[in-house]
Amino acid sequence: MRDDEILTRISALVTEEHELRDRLSAGEVTSDQEHARIKELETALDQCWDLLRQRRARRGAGEDPDGATARPAGEVENYRQ
Repeated sequence: MRDDEILTRISALVTEEHELRDRLSAGEVTSDQEHARIKELETALDQCWDLLRQRRARRGAGEDPDGATARPAGEVENYRQ
C-alpha cells in the first residue's frame, strides 16, 4: 500500500467513525453496537498510522518504503504513547 492509499484509508475510517457517532445520536444504532465498531475502527486506524510511520521511517533511512508491513492489531494496540 502506498502512502496516499494509506491516507485515503485513514480518511475513510475517520469518516465512518463520525457517521457512526451521528447514527448513535439519531438512535439508529445502540451504544453497544457503536462501541464495538468504534473499537474496530480505532484498531484499524492504529494499524494504518503504524504502517505509514514505518514507510516514512524507511524512506528517511534510505530504505525501500515498500518493505514496511502491517503489524498485527495486538502489537500496535500495546504501544506506549
